[in-house]
Amino acid sequence: MPVTRGFTGKRRAEAAGRSERLPPGQYDVGRDWPTLTAEVTPHLDPEHWSLSVDGLVSTPTTWSWRELRDLPGSAYAGDIHCVTTWSRFDVAFRGVSVDTLLEAAGPLPEAGYVMAHATTGYTTNLPIDDVVGGKAWVVWEADGKPLSDEHGGPVRLLVPHLYFWKSAKWVTRLELMARDRPGFWESNGYHDRGDPWLEQRYQGDP
Repeated sequence: MPVTRGFTGKRRAEAAGRSERLPPGQYDVGRDWPTLTAEVTPHLDPEHWSLSVDGLVSTPTTWSWRELRDLPGSAYAGDIHCVTTWSRFDVAFRGVSVDTLLEAAGPLPEAGYVMAHATTGYTTNLPIDDVVGGKAWVVWEADGKPLSDEHGGPVRLLVPHLYFWKSAKWVTRLELMARDRPGFWESNGYHDRGDPWLEQRYQGDP
């Protein structure tokens, strides 16, 4: 299984390296993983869950839980950053690359943006360039264990180079669009992109 690694290094350089891996305004939360959500946490049966890729695609495609897990697997090992200022280093996720899903669905040339939809009704918008080229996954495992309900299980989106509100929990649909439109938090004042290294927290930030 291919693994995409985040920032890595030898133990003797780790202490200095960790500070270099911490975006501005963030703090290292250690091995804790805070649970934050704007919605009531659902308890989803994977056997009744599915994921669709539709919108501006040549072949709208839906996968069941079993079909998704039968796709070629992929993994990410690296860091995640939340807009509430915590960062967690060296997290290991397992799932399938968004590239694999888009290859099956066939994005049309005019598709420039993606709206991620959760089963709760939550949405978040992303430029398509931020979810292709090995930069985004749909994952069902973290640190060797199935994702808990609180962390988005059975399946969540993972876009680790952006603030973590972009990694939609309980994802059930990726909609490809020609024009950008705001998702839930973006409609409530958060930045449309959310790059932690540029501190893109709110509308009006660079």
